[in-house]
Amino acid sequence: MDNPTKIPNSSPYPKNSNSTLPMIIYALYLANLAVPFTALIGVIMAYINKSDETTFLQSHYQFQIRTFWIGLLYLIIGGILTIILIGWIILLFYAIWLIIRCVKGFKYLNDQQPIPNPTSWMFG
Repeated sequence: MDNPTKIPNSSPYPKNSNSTLPMIIYALYLANLAVPFTALIGVIMAYINKSDETTFLQSHYQFQIRTFWIGLLYLIIGGILTIILIGWIILLFYAIWLIIRCVKGFKYLNDQQPIPNPTSWMFG
């Protein structure tokens, strides 16, 4: 007999997944704006844990790894181009881009949903 108070699960992923570690990684990425090299710690954590997950968290780890590498590319290009001043605009773009990606990641993580397009260069 069905339980009438049971709410159907709209997500195909289990709701008991521990999302603390991906949340810490997003926080480390944001902290990298003020404290250098915290993103490096975050990407190492994402690489270590990405193969352990078969839940919606796997898309978050993939998204975080791509965020690190794409962000590093933006930082290198922006840093080199600061000589001709356009680099400062690229570095500002990087900071805004990183904040938006992390906030979107937090949102999906809080809703216990996967990132819709974790391989995107923009915002997932």
